[in-house]
Amino acid sequence: MTAALTGRPRLRLPATAQAGEVVEIRTLVDHPMETGLRKGDDGQPVPRDMLARLIVRANGAVVFAAEFRNATSANPYLVFFLTIERTTELAFTWLHEDGRSLTAAACIVVA
Repeated sequence: MTAALTGRPRLRLPATAQAGEVVEIRTLVDHPMETGLRKGDDGQPVPRDMLARLIVRANGAVVFAAEFRNATSANPYLVFFLTIERTTELAFTWLHEDGRSLTAAACIVVA
């Protein structure tokens, strides 16, 4: 069994929306995103520690996915837009290169 990924995911999205409304969703996760190319104070390479992907599902269907590469900054921040037709359960999953994952969830209620 793979250990859970540590870090604090942060989500900013509206709690409610009108049917057909386009909403902005902001995500940020605390993660160092070390490429393994940088040297530490001791002159030794800092071990690679990279997230590989973010997958966002709305009511079970993938609505957004992002691949992370060496140029991704620490604490990746992403913004995307989603059209809300009905009350939507969102599941956010950040996947690490070594198989660990971190999840967060939110709900947008159609008023």
